[in-house]
Amino acid sequence: MSGSVVLHEQRGSAFWITLNRPDKRNAINAAVIAGIREGYRRAHANPDTRVIVLTGAGDKAFCAGGDLQPNQGFEFDFSRPNTDYADMLREAQNATLPSIARINGVCMAGGMGLLCMADMAVAAEHVHFGLPEVKVGVFPMQVFSLLQDIAPRRVIREWALSGEPFSAAEALTAGLLNHVVPAAELDERTEWLIGRIVDKSPTAIRRGKYALRAIEAMSFDQAIAYTESQIALLSMTEDAKEGLASFNEKRKPFWKGR
Repeated sequence: MSGSVVLHEQRGSAFWITLNRPDKRNAINAAVIAGIREGYRRAHANPDTRVIVLTGAGDKAFCAGGDLQPNQGFEFDFSRPNTDYADMLREAQNATLPSIARINGVCMAGGMGLLCMADMAVAAEHVHFGLPEVKVGVFPMQVFSLLQDIAPRRVIREWALSGEPFSAAEALTAGLLNHVVPAAELDERTEWLIGRIVDKSPTAIRRGKYALRAIEAMSFDQAIAYTESQIALLSMTEDAKEGLASFNEKRKPFWKGR
C-alpha cells in the first residue's frame, strides 16, 4: 500500500483514508477519487468500523485541490451527465458511518469539497483554506453544493469571488470547522473526537445519519412526520433496548450494532 496514492488503514474502530501524494500537495486526480471511494466502501463493509477519518500525508497539505497538470484534474467525458468527483461527494453524503476530516495542511479548491463531505473537521491552527478557482478561470461549482449548507452565504461568496485564502480561525468562525488546535495537538484532538463517537451506539448513529440525509429536502411538516416513524423504528433495535437497560442498571452499555 505504500505506493498507493490513497492509503487505507484500520486503526481500532476508526478507518483512516489518507491522500498520499505529498509531493503534489495531495492534489486530486482520478486515482485519488477512486481511492477515496474505495476507502468509504471498505469502511462500510467492516462491521467493526465506527468512524472514518480523512486526512493527507505529510504536514504541508491536506489537499490543494484538483491536479492542474495536463490529463489530470480537468479532463471530462462530456457524454456523461456527471463527474467522478461529483459521484464521490454523493457517495460520502449517503454514507451511514460518521466521518472526520483531519486537516493537517493547506486545504484549497476541491480539497474544500473533501472537508465539506465529512461530518466533522479538526484543523491545525496554521492551515490556510481557500476557493482559488477564479484565479485559473473556473469556479467551485460542485463544492458549493455542500458548502452552502455549512457556512454563511455572504462569506462563501466572498471566498469564491475573490479567490483569496483565509485562516483556520476564519474557517472556525464561519462554521467550517469544529476545532482548531496547534499542529502538535492535531493527532491528540483527532483521537479525542474519535473517542467521543466510537463508544456510542452504532445503530443510533447509522440510522440517525440516514434520517438526517432524508429530511434535508423536506418541509418541517414532512420532516416531523418522517422522524416520528424513525424514532419508533429505532426504539425496536437491540441497541436501543441495551441503552435503556444499561442506563437503568447503571452500567456501561454493550453495543451490538443491531
